[in-house]
Amino acid sequence: MSGHNKWSSIKHKKGAADAKRGKIFTKLIKEIIVSAKEGGGNPQANPRLRVAINAAKSANMPGNNIERAIKRGTGELAGVNYENVIYEGYGHNGVAIIVETLTDNRQRTVSEIRHVFSKYGGNLAETGAVSWVFEQKGLIEILKDKLDEEELMMAALEAGADDLNTEDARYEIYTPYSDLHNVLQKLEDAGYKIEKAELTRIAKNTINADTFADKLFRLIDNLDDLDDVQKVYSNFEVSDEVMERLSNN
Repeated sequence: MSGHNKWSSIKHKKGAADAKRGKIFTKLIKEIIVSAKEGGGNPQANPRLRVAINAAKSANMPGNNIERAIKRGTGELAGVNYENVIYEGYGHNGVAIIVETLTDNRQRTVSEIRHVFSKYGGNLAETGAVSWVFEQKGLIEILKDKLDEEELMMAALEAGADDLNTEDARYEIYTPYSDLHNVLQKLEDAGYKIEKAELTRIAKNTINADTFADKLFRLIDNLDDLDDVQKVYSNFEVSDEVMERLSNN
């Protein structure tokens, strides 16, 4: 898809290391809690919760952890109240950055995010400053295995998807933001095994970051490492050579 940067691909390769840090479970649990709180504890009737559960299972989260998170969200168990807060800012050379958070303390979260932006060469911006750079989409990932790309493309389009990309060992299927659950259900009904499904943001235009990628990645990595941060989006691109170097670091 035009405008899609390499960040998600690099993070995909670094996923195992992220899991070892232990923070991925915290982020997933927060999302499950908020999803259940806002839409109920039945994943079949709550698309956001179903996506959150799929992500947790992909990360090998134990089932009892998932169940407890759902019950905290529905109020069956006591828990912390989280809210969605989105922050916008700029990285090096005017690169746009969106930071999605789930927080129980806005003051703490904005303070931590502002500190990271300042320390690593970026700056926090006003709401609406860069959100226009991104388009909200649904993303479904399916491992290639021996799947026929043309057949999968036809099945995805018939299910209501917008586009299909090939990325390393997987296919990336993009859907309209509000249709992720419907497309996911139709592909599952057609017999496809879904590796991952999530709501995402795709950059409409990009900035080449080859000459300052190291600095930019330090900024984004440190934002992503904050406990309250769920996802970080940016509109940069890097060459395959730089991407390979960063992936191996």
